[in-house]
Amino acid sequence: MDYVLERMGIVMEPDPADPHEAWGVLNPAAARDPTGELYLFPRLVAEHNYSRIGRALVIFENDLPIGVERRGVALEPRDPWESKGVEDARITHVDGLGLYLMAYTAYGPQGPRIAVAASTDLEYWDRYGLARFGGDLDSCDNKDAAFFPSVVNSPDGRASYALLHRPVNEERPGIWVSFAAVEDVDRDQRRMVKLAQHRRVAGPEQPWEELKVGAGPPPVRTPEGWLLIYHGVAGRVQPGTDLQPAVRYSTGAMLLDPDEVWRVIDRTRDPLLEPETGEEREGIVPNVVFPTALDERRDGTADVYYGMADSRIGVARLRRLSYADSGSGSRNGLRGSAK
Repeated sequence: MDYVLERMGIVMEPDPADPHEAWGVLNPAAARDPTGELYLFPRLVAEHNYSRIGRALVIFENDLPIGVERRGVALEPRDPWESKGVEDARITHVDGLGLYLMAYTAYGPQGPRIAVAASTDLEYWDRYGLARFGGDLDSCDNKDAAFFPSVVNSPDGRASYALLHRPVNEERPGIWVSFAAVEDVDRDQRRMVKLAQHRRVAGPEQPWEELKVGAGPPPVRTPEGWLLIYHGVAGRVQPGTDLQPAVRYSTGAMLLDPDEVWRVIDRTRDPLLEPETGEEREGIVPNVVFPTALDERRDGTADVYYGMADSRIGVARLRRLSYADSGSGSRNGLRGSAK
């Protein structure tokens, strides 16, 4: 099955009058509240790369997202382990818990780590603290975390909640998955941050993702498996620099096995979306399309919200094409194209 991502434009730009947004708005989470309203939770970047997680209501016109109404800040850096900023949230409504779970990057004295917060209404958030993996995974930087929306099987066959993440403990960082057993979380929901049975899901394969890959929005269940939109990075890293000027971020997709979510069963060879427009190529960090949020629509399409050059937020519509539509007469793997 083929997919196409069609750009729909910019949905949020920095407010020049707000010092919280001096260095951009980017990389949002997205979720619909109990009334059906769609909210974004963008990273708001102040001077010196200090970030908060904002909250904004998405405004639609003729079924198209055209802008936002700001609703303040969802998370301010508060605890020591996030004293240098909070950023790049992904939000999943986990049906079995009746909760929205936010996985976000917390910057503290030791560097970036994964943290978790929970909410019933997308307005008030209860911090669960840092994710605990045990062993070497607790001592390395970690980013790009997102929960699965429903219970899956862990490698030992137990019903579990699962978290995708990207530990920076290897030369070419990839996507990993870790598990919290349902029976443990049922006894105490805060045990969601106690994770085990870690498995590496995927690493770089193609030239456009040669440096690293990381999860994008929370995965979506399809008849074939779990659809995961992800980012891949190519280029050259300058050591000791937070804002890398010589890298290029693109967007791809992969299908994860419905029963063994650590196993990739299909993957795009080429990007679904690459930095091509001026807004995607020019900004705080040039040449970046960074998908972090996905809003499923009733017609079977989905809107993907993404960071543009670490400066603003764009949206693109994900559509699925039949083989007849795409001109393919036989199954040839997961493929994609961008418009």
